[in-house]
Amino acid sequence: MPNQLSRRTLLGALVAAGPAAALARVVGAQAPATPPAPPQPMTGPVFGAPPTDFKSPYPEAGKVNRLDPRLDAFIDADAKVEKVCDGFLHAEGPVWVGGNNGYLLVSDTQVNHIVKWSPTEGRSVWLEPSGYDVGGLAWNPGMREPGTNGLILGRGGLIAAGSGARSILRIDLATKRKTVLVDRYMGKRLNSPNDCVLGPDGSVYFSDPPAALVNRTGPDRELDYAGVFRLAPDNSLHLIDTMSAPNGIGVSPDGTKLYSSDATTGWVMWDLDKQGNASNRRNFVARSVVMGGDSLKIDAAGNMWAATREGVTVFTPGGERIGFISTDQGVSNCELGADGYLYLASSTRILRVKAKAKKLMFKVT
Repeated sequence: MPNQLSRRTLLGALVAAGPAAALARVVGAQAPATPPAPPQPMTGPVFGAPPTDFKSPYPEAGKVNRLDPRLDAFIDADAKVEKVCDGFLHAEGPVWVGGNNGYLLVSDTQVNHIVKWSPTEGRSVWLEPSGYDVGGLAWNPGMREPGTNGLILGRGGLIAAGSGARSILRIDLATKRKTVLVDRYMGKRLNSPNDCVLGPDGSVYFSDPPAALVNRTGPDRELDYAGVFRLAPDNSLHLIDTMSAPNGIGVSPDGTKLYSSDATTGWVMWDLDKQGNASNRRNFVARSVVMGGDSLKIDAAGNMWAATREGVTVFTPGGERIGFISTDQGVSNCELGADGYLYLASSTRILRVKAKAKKLMFKVT
């Protein structure tokens, strides 16, 4: 037919339009997808929302879900989940300081603050800036989270996973002076330390994904892997293992097991020897059991309280799921306070629920 293109004419037109188009039209292949836009840098300091001054009785914001009677030994199924403060952009790394009348410290990772809360004093900014602090600036266009992340007590003060500072920090609780304990491994800058835990010999185990960097594959990144590390008491740094996306980290009460969440597999564990060296990596809880895997805490009985898609999930030392605390916002981390409450860092706010589980604390000489 005169108005029908010949095969040779059609191929010529497609090739003129480009080899990819010719291939897609002739053999049915899909044209390559448009590459994603490069990550956008931060344009200036980030500020949190105005906080609400909650006072008792606190509003309820979640529920305890009992899957197994063994949960009753650690938390009551009818315990109320209360909202005690808000005003965060992304709450992380809660740690309880002191005894029954102590206080809670919480990282606001994007705002570059550490916030203090207690039932008697309410909410206040305890440290600003908490992480990135260079040349009088508290933000960096290449940092998604310029503040601190995980917080623990150790070495006579506060130990912080300084995601924005790209280091492990010691912060004096009285003077609030920051000291960099480590910021490089084999001459290369750490990615962005995310969470940390104290071992029985005083070692600090920490996870180091690139999560706080705006461009996680760009020139700011010097290590080409995400790692789990051990900072020994003499401040020597040892690589435990490489992982796709390590996050939460914990040690068993007898000091023989190390745990970490891993985005691709769930939760993993290693054996620890008396020198703090790890071996025999294996699955602890598979990702198919429950989705998620942010930070975690191991209690004095060896149970894992893990941030998951459902809130905070409780696993026994054998990896059995016995219950969970559900909330209407995601949970990133939790902490067992000396006042008898489990505290949850839940996105823009802090929640708490009465718990019978006890915090695991090593007496390090």
